Amino acid sequence: MSVQTWTFIIVGLTFALYIGIAIWSRAGSTSEFYVAGGGVHPVANGMATAADWMSAASFISMAGLISFMGYDGAVFLMGWTGGYVLLALLLAPYLRKFGKFTVPDFIGDRYYSNVARTVAVICAIIVSFTYVAGQMRGVGVVFSRFLEVDINTGVYIGMAIVFFYAVLGGMKGITYTQVAQYCVLIFAYMVPAFFISLAMTGNVIPQLGLIGDVTGGSGMALLDKLDQLHTELGFAEYTTGTKTMADVFAITFALMVGTAGLPHVIVRFFTVPKVKDARISAGWALVFIAILYTTAPAIAAFARTNLINTVSNEQYAAMPEWFKKWEETGLITFSDKNEDGVIQYVADKEKNELKIDADIMVLANPEIANLPNWVIALVAAGGLAAALSTAAGLLLVISTAISRDLIKMQIKPDITEKGELMWARIGAVFAVMVAGYFGINPPGFVAAVVALAFGLAAASFFPAIVLGVFDKRMNREGAISGMVIGISLMLWYMLKFKFGIFDGGKDAVAALQPDWWFGISPEGFGTVAMAVNLIIAFIVSRLTAPPPQEVMDIVEDIRVPRGAGSAHVH
Repeated sequence: MSVQTWTFIIVGLTFALYIGIAIWSRAGSTSEFYVAGGGVHPVANGMATAADWMSAASFISMAGLISFMGYDGAVFLMGWTGGYVLLALLLAPYLRKFGKFTVPDFIGDRYYSNVARTVAVICAIIVSFTYVAGQMRGVGVVFSRFLEVDINTGVYIGMAIVFFYAVLGGMKGITYTQVAQYCVLIFAYMVPAFFISLAMTGNVIPQLGLIGDVTGGSGMALLDKLDQLHTELGFAEYTTGTKTMADVFAITFALMVGTAGLPHVIVRFFTVPKVKDARISAGWALVFIAILYTTAPAIAAFARTNLINTVSNEQYAAMPEWFKKWEETGLITFSDKNEDGVIQYVADKEKNELKIDADIMVLANPEIANLPNWVIALVAAGGLAAALSTAAGLLLVISTAISRDLIKMQIKPDITEKGELMWARIGAVFAVMVAGYFGINPPGFVAAVVALAFGLAAASFFPAIVLGVFDKRMNREGAISGMVIGISLMLWYMLKFKFGIFDGGKDAVAALQPDWWFGISPEGFGTVAMAVNLIIAFIVSRLTAPPPQEVMDIVEDIRVPRGAGSAHVH
C-alpha cells in the first residue's frame, strides 16, 4: 500500500480512538471540565503530562533543530528537561496544596487582588496563544505532506478534532485522550529510530548507535563521520558549538524557568487525588519524557547524515520521490543557481542551492532512510498526536481563564455551575478559532515559536509563582508590577529582534543580530526579562505595605509537608 493509504488508515484509527475517548469521558461538571474530577491515577496522569508536555516542538522540531544546529541544539534538551524537573520538585506540590486549578487563580488569591488575577489571565492567554501557534503549524505540516492536502486544510481538520474532544470532554476528556496520544507518539518516534539505528550502526538502541561506529567496516564513529561531512560542505563541526556561552546559558535557563511557569502543565497536577500523587505522577512523567528526549539527539544525527549523503552533489533529476513530495509543500526548495542540474548543498549562502525547513527532519527521516510505508505513516500519526495533545491542553487553559478567572471570579460571581460550564465551552470555541488563525498564518517554525512562549512564561509567571510560595512578604503591588514589566519587556524584545516589527519587518532580523542585548538571542531573553521581573517585584514589595496576616499564614501552611485532600471548586 502507498504511504497515503497507510496514513489514512493509521491516522483515521487514532482519530477515531481520540473521539471515542472524548465521548466516553465527557465532562458533566466544572470539576471534571477543569481538573478531571481530581481522580486520575498517578501513572495515567504521568503519561498525560508527558503528552501535554511533549508538543509538536518536541516530536517534530527538536531533533530537526539539533540536526541543523548540532551541539548548539543541546540547549533545547537541557532547558526543557531541566525545566520539567524544576517544575516537579520546586513548584507543583505547593501549587497542588494551595488547591487552585489555574495559575491566574493562584495569583489572584495569593496576591488578594483581582487586578493581579486579570494580569495573570492576560499573560496566560498571550503565552498559550504563542505556544498553540506552533502546534497548529505542526498539524498543517503533517497533513500537507502525508494526506497531500493544502496546509490550511490540514489546520482546519486539526481544529475540528481538537474542538470536539476539548469542548466536549474538558480536562477529563483531554486527560484520557492524552494517555492514548502518548502511546501513539512514543511508538511512532521509537520504531523508526530502532530501524535507522540498526541500519546505520548495527545497534538497535538509538542512544548507543549515536556513540557507535557506522556500518560498512570503516571503523569510523558516527559523530566523526558527521563532523567530516559538515566540514567538507563548509558548515561548522556538528559536535562544536557556535553560540556564546552567555546565550547558551540564557536560552537554557529561559526554557527551564519558562517550563515552571507554563499554565497548561501546572494544571495537570490538580487532576490527581493527593499531593503525594502529584509528586508520583511528576516522576512517572519524567520517565515517559526521557524516552523521547534521550532518543532525539540520535535521530538528529541519523537524519543529518542521511540527508547530506542523499542530496549533496547529486543530480536533481535523480532525487527520490520523497524529495519531490516535500518540495510540493514548500518546506524544501531547490534553486539551480549555476544551472548544472546538480544540487549544491553548502554553507556558503551565495553558492547554496538547497533550503530545508528544520521541521521536516523527523517526518522525512523514515522516507530518507527507505523505511516501510507503514512506518512513514506511523510517524505522521505520532506528529499529529504530539501537536493535538498539547494544543488541547493549551486551549483548556484559555477557556478556563475566560470562564473561571474572568466570568466567575470577577464579572459574575453568582453564576450557576451550568452557566460556568457553558462559558468554559464558549471560551474553548474562541480559543480554537484563534489557534486556527495562527496555524494558517504562522509566525515561524514550530520550535522557534514555542521557545518564545517559554520566554514569555519565564518573564511573567515564574517570579510571581516562586515568590508567592517562598516569600511571605511578597505583596500584590510587587507581583503586579513585576509581571507587567517582565512580559512587556519580553514582548518588545521578541517583536524587535525576532520579527523586526520596529525595524522593517522580517528581512531586517538578521541585520539586528549584532544589536542583541548582552549577545542574548530572543529565545534566551526570557532569562533577562525574568530577572528584571524578580528584582522589580522584590523592591516594590519592600516599599509598599505587607500582605494581610491571613495570606502570610496560607503561604506558611502550604510549605508545611503534610498531605492534602482533593482540590475543590470554591
